[in-house]
Amino acid sequence: MASAYRFGQFTVDRSTFRLTRDGEAVAVTPKLLDLLLYLLDHAGTLVTKEALLEALWPDANVTDNALTQAVSELRQALGDDAGAPTFIKTVARRGYRFVAPVEAIAAPETSPPVSADANAIAVLEFANVSHDADAAWLSSGIAETVSADLSALGRFRVIDRWRVVEAERRSGGALHHVAAALGVRLAVVGSFQRVGGRVRITARVVDVGTGDALADAKVDGHLADIFALQDEVVAQFGRELGLAAHTAPRSRETASLEAYRAVTEGWLKIETLDVRQLPRAIADFEQAVSIDADYALAYTGLATAEFASYESTRCDTVPARERLDRAIAHGRRAVDLDEGLAEAHGTLALILVSAWETPSAIHAARRAVAIEPGNWRHLFRLGHATWGEERLRAGAATLALYPDFAFAFFQSAMVHVARGRLDDAERVLRHGAAVQDRQIDRGERYPALGLHWLLGLVRLREGDVEDALAEFGREAELAKAERLYGREYAMHAHLGRACAHLDAARPDAAIEELRAALALYPDQPQSEIGLARAYNARGQTDAARAALDRAETAVAVLDRTKPVEAAMVRAQLQAVRGDSAAVATTLGALLATAPPGFAGWTIPVEPHLRQVADSKAITKIAARLADRAT
Repeated sequence: MASAYRFGQFTVDRSTFRLTRDGEAVAVTPKLLDLLLYLLDHAGTLVTKEALLEALWPDANVTDNALTQAVSELRQALGDDAGAPTFIKTVARRGYRFVAPVEAIAAPETSPPVSADANAIAVLEFANVSHDADAAWLSSGIAETVSADLSALGRFRVIDRWRVVEAERRSGGALHHVAAALGVRLAVVGSFQRVGGRVRITARVVDVGTGDALADAKVDGHLADIFALQDEVVAQFGRELGLAAHTAPRSRETASLEAYRAVTEGWLKIETLDVRQLPRAIADFEQAVSIDADYALAYTGLATAEFASYESTRCDTVPARERLDRAIAHGRRAVDLDEGLAEAHGTLALILVSAWETPSAIHAARRAVAIEPGNWRHLFRLGHATWGEERLRAGAATLALYPDFAFAFFQSAMVHVARGRLDDAERVLRHGAAVQDRQIDRGERYPALGLHWLLGLVRLREGDVEDALAEFGREAELAKAERLYGREYAMHAHLGRACAHLDAARPDAAIEELRAALALYPDQPQSEIGLARAYNARGQTDAARAALDRAETAVAVLDRTKPVEAAMVRAQLQAVRGDSAAVATTLGALLATAPPGFAGWTIPVEPHLRQVADSKAITKIAARLADRAT
């Protein structure tokens, strides 16, 4: 049997269990698809009524009327005419023949591997066969709910929805390729159709390797009852698979369809990491909590959106601290509403790290992992909150579950940099940068930034100016302004290139890059320090002194807004002035007071510290930093 067939304007895919016309999904029931596939498997030959009844209704006591009705409905879906058939011809009193030319489409050569866990399953987006733009959010909403309900059955290891969506996007929806990318053999494929206030959902559990349908579900009801309808899909799966009834996770619960919709649409906006979408995402979640003030998942989304909004300002001299405070409040509200919601604990952990509340962040991250130990997002957040070996273990666990999550490579490389193990950092960064570039090229969700920038710093510290310039240049190409962290890493890329030009005794080129950096962040003190170095190289001492004065002014502001960063910049000012003892005192105080992790981790590769890096005092600081990273 072929994996798929093409006839006329139609294509039917056995593995995805989907019928399309000119690429658009056609609404048909699982039973009608079974009928169509059976006829196509025997195209051109007579298929008797008895054979069809046995194939479609095995061991069921049904009459010819059921078959006649099914053929009539299938013809209607295909736009066929029984009197002058294009596709299905009736052979009086005997059966049916599929008479149109049929092209068999072989399965892709890349077949899904047999997973080490035979119960791993991926839930694909549900096809919107009615093409109703106002109901488009249900494609993700139903898939998310079915994923959660399947997890509650206790039989399956359900692949994270974000990974599934990325695999679908990469493969164009080809099920065999999705399954191969995720390392699964089982998949849920389905569709929904909204007509007025009603919705019909059909779904099937498929063994991708064989094309066999293991369970079917079909539900129909009022859109207002969407929660019960979605749960019934998995309840029907459970009955067909002989599994016990399940209870849907409480963390999804809200009595309001509009609140549920707002949350679904808000998450879809956040996942783009497009800063232009953040105000709309915040509005979605605010709408949800205004409708249902006890909806924990809505507060989690609101915390995430406010945090992302804060992160877009984190490199400003005066970041939008009020956004971070709101994010913390919303995250704590979510935990208070549902202590068992792992996503709430994980989100709060991520936010508390940025507020330098590290012990609380670690506690929240560990709680999230304890609730959902197989969720890569919580493991990543644990790595984000912790440091040293615990971060490396968390990063390895994250990548074991999600090999293409490039941020995890960056996280691990930070530890190696702090330890002074630049060879290890470079190895990790080159792997991560290759993953990051593939993600960006494919337009995936959660595309990372920063890996080329950090790799550039490592190469510059190793003395390879041209390689460093290339890495910084690649970072600048990728760091689009609309992307979260885009403006920040574009500035870092220009600053890195400037430092590389300074190492190569090209002050004019350095000044050009530094002006580009200052155009993005006008008060950025490290760029002013770079200008001072460049002007000194050109013998322009007055201009250099003015640049250092501007840097001092910026540091005075940072003392109030970002004291950890202020200490790092002050040390760089002292280094440019050649005062290694002052640098050691400043960095020593920083390491004595700030929690291990983000504080000072760039010291071994910081270009503005280079001229004092080999002094005894700074060597001791580097050793202390490495000890903190064990």
